Amino acid sequence: MTQLERIAAMEAAFDRARAALAVGDAASPDFPLLAAYMENGDWLRDYEADEAGLLPPDMKRGVLAQDALYDLLAAWDALCRDA
Repeated sequence: MTQLERIAAMEAAFDRARAALAVGDAASPDFPLLAAYMENGDWLRDYEADEAGLLPPDMKRGVLAQDALYDLLAAWDALCRDA
């Protein structure tokens, strides 16, 4: 998988996870996938590529917003604890 494919896949997972969170679905498989993306260093590499201007300007990249993924995962954690 190329970097651009990975970002697109994580962006799709991010959108699905946000929708799952909105309805209180903590069981979505996208949450662990996104947590691994953040923890394994891929998110940082992708973020740095974006900051360096190496990604296509029209590419959707909400998952790379500095706090968006962290905040989503924190909300998922809170949802799991409250369940």
